[in-house]
Amino acid sequence: MIKTIDDYINIVGEPVISEIFKKASKLYGKHLLMVNSTFIGGGVAEILNSLIPLMNNISVDTGWRVLHGNPSFYEVTKKIHNALQSADIDITEDEKKLYLDVNESFASYTHIDHDFVVVHDPQPLPLIRHYQKKNSWAWRCHIDLSNPQPKLWEFLKKYILRYDVMIVSSESYVKKDIPIPQKIIHPAIDPLSLKNQSLNPDLISSLIRDAGIPTDKPLITQVSRMDQWKDPEGLLDVYQRVKEKIDCRLLYCYNLATDDPEGMDIFNKIKRKAKTFEKQDVLFVMGSNDCLVNAVYSVSDVIIQKSIKEGFCLCVTEAMWKSKPVVASNCGGIPLQIKDGKNGFLLDPLDYQGFAERIIEILQNKSLAIKLGENAKKSVTEKFLTTRLLSQYLDLLQEWC
Repeated sequence: MIKTIDDYINIVGEPVISEIFKKASKLYGKHLLMVNSTFIGGGVAEILNSLIPLMNNISVDTGWRVLHGNPSFYEVTKKIHNALQSADIDITEDEKKLYLDVNESFASYTHIDHDFVVVHDPQPLPLIRHYQKKNSWAWRCHIDLSNPQPKLWEFLKKYILRYDVMIVSSESYVKKDIPIPQKIIHPAIDPLSLKNQSLNPDLISSLIRDAGIPTDKPLITQVSRMDQWKDPEGLLDVYQRVKEKIDCRLLYCYNLATDDPEGMDIFNKIKRKAKTFEKQDVLFVMGSNDCLVNAVYSVSDVIIQKSIKEGFCLCVTEAMWKSKPVVASNCGGIPLQIKDGKNGFLLDPLDYQGFAERIIEILQNKSLAIKLGENAKKSVTEKFLTTRLLSQYLDLLQEWC
């Protein structure tokens, strides 16, 4: 069943919903378009799957276009993604041409004449150059832009400058060399999605049993794509240190986004390394089933996010919403969500021993785990639900009117 804005009243309260309707009433008759590179897999697709139906439900007509790329294109855009997050990678002239050609091809059969257009992340960034811009365009970048590779940044800037506004997730991503307006909008989760809603305990037990996840030992879980920036290899190092003190299991609840060609190689590498542990001590579960991911959060004792770079990290938000204690890297958008010692723990991404000690502390202190989880749920309710994101987009659209 498609959710309506009324379904959120009991979660965020009537005043929030009333304010959303007031803002939407000033946009009746306007037409918004969202453009990104994948319909499933990754945080952007999840955000749009929830946000766009709600936009239409409050009578702000909103469409969605997904860029049609091929494997070679996504290999290039993954390199672009990594370079924007500071990796020392050179993009060749042939790769740049492929990147631009795919966007030009998509534009040749994609009509865009909407009042507002929001283009998400680098993959469809150059689309704007193929349209006679009679409307307002925003580039919404969800990744960490604090230290992009200089040559690539200079290449992309000439397309960014065509936009009316650039939207980022953190103050630290604002770029001084970009003269167009820049807005900060934090991502958000949908509390009523299959991944985040409350599940019947019997259903949780059934899903976990069918996935082959034993529950006789404490469970440490990382929910994330198989990506070098999530440091899945370092996660094994942390687990080894915890395992020396407490008999527990590590679960990789992983996903493979359709626009990320590196995922399978990284998965295979981590699975080979995990064979050094006892059988069933390190588990792998594909997180393509949202109900199963929900159940995994529910039965996990600690959620870890051992990232090196993060644009925001909705996996942290999801875990906090489930009232779970989170031990995460102090990088990117994670410290926007976690206040160290209050609603989770933050550590330097390279502090493997510190990660292990915090996890051990939580596993040995149930009252601490409960306190951190309660505070985490409260902070997500106040700041990081999709109704807040919806309201901020309405504010942005009103500015463009």
